[in-house]
Amino acid sequence: MRTRLLPLLIVLMAGVLLALGFPLAASLAAARQQTVVVDRIDDTARFAALAQFVTERGLGLDERKSTLQGELDRYHEVYGIEVGVFYRDGTAMARAPKQWDIPAAGEPRRAFREALLGRRSHDPPQVWPWQPHARLAVASPVVRDGDVVAVVVTDSPTGQLRSLTLDGWLLIAAGESAAMLLAVGAAFRLTGWVLKPVRVLDAATHDIATGRLNSRVAAAGGPPELRRLARSFNEMADNVEDVLEQQRAFVADASHQLRNPLSALLLRIELLALELPPDNEEIASVRMEGKRLTQVLDDLLDLALAEHASADLRLTDIGELTAERIAAWRPLADEKGVRLTGTTAAVTAWADPVALSSALDAVIDNALKFTPAGQEVTVAVAADGETSTIVVSDRGPGLTDEELARIGDRFWRSNRHQNIKGSGLGLSISRALLAAGGGSISYAHHEPHGLRVTVTVPRTEPH
Repeated sequence: MRTRLLPLLIVLMAGVLLALGFPLAASLAAARQQTVVVDRIDDTARFAALAQFVTERGLGLDERKSTLQGELDRYHEVYGIEVGVFYRDGTAMARAPKQWDIPAAGEPRRAFREALLGRRSHDPPQVWPWQPHARLAVASPVVRDGDVVAVVVTDSPTGQLRSLTLDGWLLIAAGESAAMLLAVGAAFRLTGWVLKPVRVLDAATHDIATGRLNSRVAAAGGPPELRRLARSFNEMADNVEDVLEQQRAFVADASHQLRNPLSALLLRIELLALELPPDNEEIASVRMEGKRLTQVLDDLLDLALAEHASADLRLTDIGELTAERIAAWRPLADEKGVRLTGTTAAVTAWADPVALSSALDAVIDNALKFTPAGQEVTVAVAADGETSTIVVSDRGPGLTDEELARIGDRFWRSNRHQNIKGSGLGLSISRALLAAGGGSISYAHHEPHGLRVTVTVPRTEPH
């Protein structure tokens, strides 16, 4: 969730900063140019005041005109700005440099025409840093007796202006970058603060789903809504654990309480059998059903204990443990005419040795039970990344896809195998024993026929 939430927050904050940064950069460029324009307007106004009293052209030498020319020369020499005073027809009254003239088109000509109308330049086009050849033209009219008789025009280079604007933009970019870094850091802290209770809740949910029912959420940190959700989750988990505990206690108590009257009933059946012929089929059937009921009660008690007991995890050589279980079951396999073979290696994993042994016993017993004589049951141990596996494969009749989805359910047995001894609880017990230690059991088809059972245990110490 964090990988989806963070980019969204970062994009939103970047959009806000850009929305603020672009107008700020544009206003900075406009303010810098306006400062230069105002300065040029002051200069042109001063030159217009000097040119106002210059004698009309064609009337000989004029001391005031010489003074004006000297001012223009010094201005151009100091600032490098082209400046001139031009009559209405475009001829020069005075100019610096001497050969400079108003071009036929462009900003100086536009400013000249605007000044002929009696208006000073006040809003020349904006100059941007990426316009190396841009110039800034400003003009002011020379008014005599209410008439515009000439125009003062300045044509300024913009290198310094563009440099100042670019420096200001770099400062804005640096400020935006710093703000973005702070925003990203704040987004990390914010998402971490918001999502930490969610991660804790997810971990606790996973623990409960895998059988660790005592897992709870620490209701600390995060928004108030999530803290309230954590408290509600803990209350729900407490209620679920209480219900399951009551169910386990009922199963265990019922199994234990039924064993005594069942034992007494079987004893009375044996006493009754002494008075009947030895080959009486009804007595044999009653004996078989009684033994089956005893097995079911024993398995129910084992299942209740397996779901309730905590795992004693330790680093275990599962290759050696598997070899021991194969050796223990080989006499029964030989008796049935089934070949029981194993491929074991020195593979370690974190597991409860007693629980893993019991689970392996149930799986191997199930494989031998359904494998016909002359066929083979194989047991293979391997390490796969962070887990170790024990794979038990048989050559029995196997199961359909629908039956594979149900195998391991309590009391479930395939309709095709109802005549085979069993209670339908062995694999359920195995699953409960493995889940207590962070392990699992899965089932798949074994080609060309049979069942493949994979027992998985973690190689790293569970938290």
